[in-house]
Amino acid sequence: MKSFEWTVIGAGPAGIAAVGKLIDGGVKPLDIAWVDPRFQVGDLGEKWQRVSSNTKVKLFTKFLEECDVFRFRMAPDFKIKHLNPEATCLLGEIAAPLKWVSDHLKVAVHPYEAQATTLSLKNQQWEVGLGSEAIQSKNVVLAIGATPKKLNFPNLEEIPLETALNDQLLEKENLGNDTVAVFGSSHSSMIVLQNLLKTSVKKILNFYRSPNKYALYMGDWILFDNTGLKGESAAWARQHIDGTWPERLKRYPFSDPNFQKELASCTKVVYTVGFSPRTPPKTAQFPDLVCNDRNGILAPGLFGLGIAYPEKVEDPFGNEEYNVGLWKFMTYLSKVLPLWMQYAP
Repeated sequence: MKSFEWTVIGAGPAGIAAVGKLIDGGVKPLDIAWVDPRFQVGDLGEKWQRVSSNTKVKLFTKFLEECDVFRFRMAPDFKIKHLNPEATCLLGEIAAPLKWVSDHLKVAVHPYEAQATTLSLKNQQWEVGLGSEAIQSKNVVLAIGATPKKLNFPNLEEIPLETALNDQLLEKENLGNDTVAVFGSSHSSMIVLQNLLKTSVKKILNFYRSPNKYALYMGDWILFDNTGLKGESAAWARQHIDGTWPERLKRYPFSDPNFQKELASCTKVVYTVGFSPRTPPKTAQFPDLVCNDRNGILAPGLFGLGIAYPEKVEDPFGNEEYNVGLWKFMTYLSKVLPLWMQYAP
């Protein structure tokens, strides 16, 4: 059985950041195992390329330039290098350079194109089950990503979020006779509403719990940084949600007495109500592992990173949020990695 100092499970942005920071921090590349079924930049690369980001281009660029081992200054002339650094962009513009970074990192370390299925702590080493084989590792980083949450309305045909957020895929749904329910009022919700309005959909009913939040730039910090609308989504929402509703759009709070009646008129549904962490590899010894959301520790030598295990932060007004975003994952990792390197089994 092969042994490694570190194993990173997941090759999305958080996994890429972990591999880069470990190598920059002095870990030899050949002491790192990297596990992912496809190495296609995770869900960002495979599902979300047509999604408009709520992150400024300059923060994507900072992510790409943060690790020397990424060698981004030697990268091809990607479009992102020419975009307005203060503007937002489609996630596809960051997916392409991330794939380039991932490809050359994959050559440097030990890649395993497999699904990690089990974790077991034995003799101060984590045994990582990969289906037909297993490896040992002193430390393991879980960067496993998350999947969209769903609500329980079985009588409605669901339009998957990855379809609803992709205007090109959504156009093929032939919605001319449909009334579509959209649950949520997040960044994703605003994009879905805009995409639906580009189609021939008969009617859209947007069900929500609370008023829209808008990110407010306060100099060196941002109010509602993770929960507030930003960029193009914020501009659209101010005009069309908190302004004049488009003709085919109606909105109802869950508390509206007509909620059930209006919902009964819908034929299809899109859920934009957040994400849940993917199920981690089975850890039979520790069935109830909980990640510390201030430092990423799950157990000695086992750590969580990325959208599945984000950092909890508090702003100057005491609002607590989970920090989600590529640059946020990188800065969190810079803070906690020295701790992780000492917290071995």
